[in-house]
Amino acid sequence: MGLEKLPSEPVDRVAKPFNRFLQIEAAASGVLLLCVAAALALSNSALSARFLALWEIHAGIRIDHIELLRSLTRWINDGLMTLFFFVGALELKREIVLGELSNPRIATLSLAAAFGGMIVPAILFYVLEGSGAGSHGWGAVMATDTALLIGCLAILGSRIPQSLRLFLLSLAIFDDIGAIVVVAFGYGGSLHWAAVGWGAAGILIVAGMARIGIRNLPIYCLFGGGIWLALDASGIHPTVAGLVLGLMTPARSWVSDHRLHAILGRVLAYPRGNHWSGDTQDRKDLRRAAVAAREALSPVERLEIALHPWVAFAVMPVFALANAGLRISPADVDRAPFMAVFLGLFVGKPIGVVLFSYMAVKCRLAERPQDLPWRLLAAGALLTGIGFTMALLIAALAFGSGLLNSAKLGILAASIASAASGVIALAWLTSPQTRREDLKPTA
Repeated sequence: MGLEKLPSEPVDRVAKPFNRFLQIEAAASGVLLLCVAAALALSNSALSARFLALWEIHAGIRIDHIELLRSLTRWINDGLMTLFFFVGALELKREIVLGELSNPRIATLSLAAAFGGMIVPAILFYVLEGSGAGSHGWGAVMATDTALLIGCLAILGSRIPQSLRLFLLSLAIFDDIGAIVVVAFGYGGSLHWAAVGWGAAGILIVAGMARIGIRNLPIYCLFGGGIWLALDASGIHPTVAGLVLGLMTPARSWVSDHRLHAILGRVLAYPRGNHWSGDTQDRKDLRRAAVAAREALSPVERLEIALHPWVAFAVMPVFALANAGLRISPADVDRAPFMAVFLGLFVGKPIGVVLFSYMAVKCRLAERPQDLPWRLLAAGALLTGIGFTMALLIAALAFGSGLLNSAKLGILAASIASAASGVIALAWLTSPQTRREDLKPTA
């Protein structure tokens, strides 16, 4: 059986999930762009007032003195985006444990690039904005939008080397993680230590359950919801729950391939007949085979397969509809925060990525793949200025109502400029003509 197919290799267990992630992100970027366009069109149409008011409707529960009410936008940004960070943390965990990032020097290159891509634009923003009204918005220029970045790479298809895709994807995930840490501690409220303690206790209980071998998903969902509520009450942004729980999820399967084959072999060895009925050994073997087939995939893989399409095609489009709407009126744009956000993303991000990558390699802390020359890395770094999802999330927390539209416009303008310049630069560097010129002997 299966002899008509090529034999599988261990690398397939890494490459296939990675390629599946890229395919979903590339398709999701198209849906995301449609939702951004729809939000902009509706917020500048005759339906503008109704559309923008929709997201300010308050919903929640109230039981005696316990109240959990917030606007639809905040439910999306605080609740649904927790799933976004959970899936991002799952992908990062899988790549670190099983993928290319298991090589510390390769991982350090992406980590250094992400760090530079957060520090330099934040400094540039602060220099440009100074002590102005929007000075607290430095975090809005720190993160790259993963889906739109992968969508831009998908335009060029196989011309882009896999090493650049991995570098940019891991960079985007790393600085998403960094951005959520910034959100937690830079844009949270005053800390309530009792709630922090409850959240920490929930995390320890989850770790303990995993340690003793509890594999019941609903129980973990229950405790995850409790951790989210505790962090929400603590003053720490509740999306941190998604980050922490994602990184805690085991990346190794419970049932090895050898054991799976042995268990399935017992089921296949039974002759045909009616012996499957009742509480027989045959029935026990069948139930054991069902558990083994499920547990042959690690929890990270199972959860990523189940949740990634929902996040890509439901959570992120809804987030775009709720956050990308703004009335575009040049007279109402505040030039200072607009330019600080625009230049922070469009200029600061690629400079930080290239500079810190170069420093990490020169200091021998990181290793640059042989098929990723510096000019190709620099061209790819232009795409890191696409800062849609996390940039809008932080802007909503950092800017007051008078400056928020100016910041959003800066984010959208920088994202468009970064996408266009990055795609053009990569298309030129990977064109057949440029490659032929590179192969010509020098005089």
